[in-house]
Amino acid sequence: MSTRRRRIVLLALGNDILGDDAAGLAAAETLRGEFEHDVDVVASGEAGLALLDILAGYEFALLVDSISTGRVPPGTILEYTDKDFQKVVGPSPHYAGLPEVIKLARHLGIDFPRQVRVLALEIAPPMDFRETLSPAITEAMSPYVDRAATILRGWLAATP
Repeated sequence: MSTRRRRIVLLALGNDILGDDAAGLAAAETLRGEFEHDVDVVASGEAGLALLDILAGYEFALLVDSISTGRVPPGTILEYTDKDFQKVVGPSPHYAGLPEVIKLARHLGIDFPRQVRVLALEIAPPMDFRETLSPAITEAMSPYVDRAATILRGWLAATP
């Protein structure tokens, strides 16, 4: 990880041995080359309160991750802003989810990103141990990466 001189972090979350759960990690690897000089690209298997330490000190944070809602087909891109996380709507499988992390950071006065975006790629529940992405997720990777790049370019254009 860098010394955090940059104002933007791309945080990729996932597990690289649970197949499609690694979609965010794969997206970050694709984006790393284009943004490595302007954006801190961080890959992590961490979740919950560990995100406080990872995200502290940045002005903008884009999280790329997989999600399994069961409400949309695998490969669907879902986008959330920090406004979507102002209210806890259910328990997190990570003990503390992003809503709790944001609330705690604000309450404790931690230098936390003023803008948090989550770009999630819908996957089927990750039950298989494998190191490859399914065909549906492989097909969705190009538009997923393009959307993440668009968000990062927008932030870079808006910051000095």
